[in-house]
Amino acid sequence: MTQHTDYALHGRFLQGLATAPRATALHLPTGPVSYQELHATALHWAGALAAGPDGPPRVVGILAGKTLESYAGLLATLYVGATAVPLHPEFPAARTAGMLTACGVSTLLLDEAGLAVRAELGDAVAGVPVFAPVVDPRGSGTGPRLSVASATPLAAPRPAGPDDLAYVLFTSGSTGRPKGVPITHGNLRHYFSLLDDRYDFGPDDRFSQSFDLNFDCAMFDLFCAWGAGASVHPVPPAAYRDVPAFVAERGLTVWFSTPSAITLVRRTGRLGAAAMPSLRWSFFAGEALHAADAVDWQAAAPGSTLENIYGPTELTVTITGHRWSPQTSPALCVNGLVPIGALHDGHDGVLLDADGAASEVEGELCITGPQLTPGYLDPADDEGRFLLRDGRRWYRTGDRVRRLDNKELIYLGRLDSQVQVHGWRVELAEIEHALRGCPGIEDAVTVARSGAGGTELVVFYTGRPTAPAELSRQLRQLLPKGMLPRSYRHVPEFPLNSNRKVDRSRLAREAAEG
Repeated sequence: MTQHTDYALHGRFLQGLATAPRATALHLPTGPVSYQELHATALHWAGALAAGPDGPPRVVGILAGKTLESYAGLLATLYVGATAVPLHPEFPAARTAGMLTACGVSTLLLDEAGLAVRAELGDAVAGVPVFAPVVDPRGSGTGPRLSVASATPLAAPRPAGPDDLAYVLFTSGSTGRPKGVPITHGNLRHYFSLLDDRYDFGPDDRFSQSFDLNFDCAMFDLFCAWGAGASVHPVPPAAYRDVPAFVAERGLTVWFSTPSAITLVRRTGRLGAAAMPSLRWSFFAGEALHAADAVDWQAAAPGSTLENIYGPTELTVTITGHRWSPQTSPALCVNGLVPIGALHDGHDGVLLDADGAASEVEGELCITGPQLTPGYLDPADDEGRFLLRDGRRWYRTGDRVRRLDNKELIYLGRLDSQVQVHGWRVELAEIEHALRGCPGIEDAVTVARSGAGGTELVVFYTGRPTAPAELSRQLRQLLPKGMLPRSYRHVPEFPLNSNRKVDRSRLAREAAEG
């Protein structure tokens, strides 16, 4: 291991500890936890991890919800010099077992929800030491138990070099098998140094934390906040019934979520003018941001600077950003979508057309630079996702983007969101944009399915139930006949996946079954 303390991701928490040791680092439903308390807990747990039967672990699977075990466990894992693998206890056990096998887990850190899943993981964790620091691990399956009570706290966090792995996250693979994405301390060092220059976060800030730790955007919340001595406030499920009330109760100044949260707040009737006056910054990522949603959120948080930020996990959380301006941004939107902005400093991007040639205007976005992952855990997954060009390694995002006149980028959709219907090349985002302009329609998702006559388009929409014939009539005024959907389905709300994104895969399955 190369020893360079400055590269350690947990060094950002130590910055916060030095800045505001008695201030709140984490505010859980059970109450606030100070920097000093969280640091002491992480050192104690790191000592327990280091005292395992095989010595310090190499990879720690953190199977926990938004509990102390997740946050202190992440820090403890980093402190002991191991790689963290955050996992979601509500995922199917077979999926979690596959992830644990892929990453070669050497210790499993559990909270109560994780313990309930442990017995279902089978051979994937047979003999793997179990560490359940807050709850009694008895009855959680086979394997050694690591004890907090008998552990000697680690004297100090261990350093990390630029090539050491900080964490591994899993993305959905096209084969149906999740792909492990390792992110290094060096990747994160570059990322957060750019964010420090871009934003003015300080000890008085209070960050929402809407993402589970298995979603990389959670790292933005945690380590932006902790690097500034600010506090992190996990958002409990019940808070989504009235997000502005939660923002007011906690005095939040920084909000970060997927854009679906805007729709949810609007549906609950809480997205009123100046409903969230305490917010200074609002960030949205994980899905395309609609201009209408940006306008409504800005009105509800008038003192907030709003940014649409974009990035695949393979490029370390986010890699671009567009700062919304009511004066100039609307004119830059395409299909009602907000630009994703320019690439982070130190990175290069190229747009490739269908033939693999570089385009100055539109194509698949490929990126190279210091935030790029070393490659998937399984090298076999690298094929088709990375390419060598000009002697450098590039990541193929699979996203179609357009370069605007101001050199910013705008997201047009996934490569597979462009489909052929009776000879027409159809952009699903264009149909969704047209539908949102129909009276009474709040939002729309378009999916493709195979029918007797070829590919058919199916629309799921929210808002006022409207006769299909009426929707077709209105769309005929905007779209060619070949682009008209075959079926329209009203739903009270869109299903969300575990990362609170619209679950398009589920809607596609429902369309196919129908």
